[in-house]
Amino acid sequence: MSSSDPTVQPVPASVVERVDAADVTLSNPKRAVISIGSNLGNRLEILQGAIDALEDTPGLRVKAVSPVYETEPWGVDPGTQPSYFNAVVLVKTTLPPDSLLERGHAIEEAFERVRERRWGARTLDVDIVTYQDVVSDDPGLTLPHPRAHERAFVLVPWYDVDPEAEVPGRGPVVELLAEIGSAGVEPRTDLELRLPE
Repeated sequence: MSSSDPTVQPVPASVVERVDAADVTLSNPKRAVISIGSNLGNRLEILQGAIDALEDTPGLRVKAVSPVYETEPWGVDPGTQPSYFNAVVLVKTTLPPDSLLERGHAIEEAFERVRERRWGARTLDVDIVTYQDVVSDDPGLTLPHPRAHERAFVLVPWYDVDPEAEVPGRGPVVELLAEIGSAGVEPRTDLELRLPE
């Protein structure tokens, strides 16, 4: 095939961007940020299972997965629970926020999440951190997540996958991190979560 063949012209970057933005499998998708964590069982395997389950959700595509971080449990006495593995997942979805929340709960239940007490140990935690730029104080689903801006275990991995990110109504992630610091959020460079194919 000669190089003058018009069918092998490079595709302009602007066209690639438009095609990606349209994402042929989704019509007018919204961006959402999801935090996942586990401190029971095979933590890495459970987080990967959650990512795969999100990708298997109709009307949802996983666009980015953060590195894994290990953190001490939040809101409990030191040494009373195993440490967490945490990560952040960026998705595009046509699901409305309440349906996305239902799907998150269904994924938690599939991994035998038990809700016995607040801040109890758990096989899997799936939290919607933000949904587009929506700000809502609906008691069923507060957006953005009411404590995300003060949790380094959410902000550190989120910054990794989206350095320009902002928490609606709270400000840029980079500034929030500068305020609270990242103490206790340890990178696990020996572990990796895969982006679904």
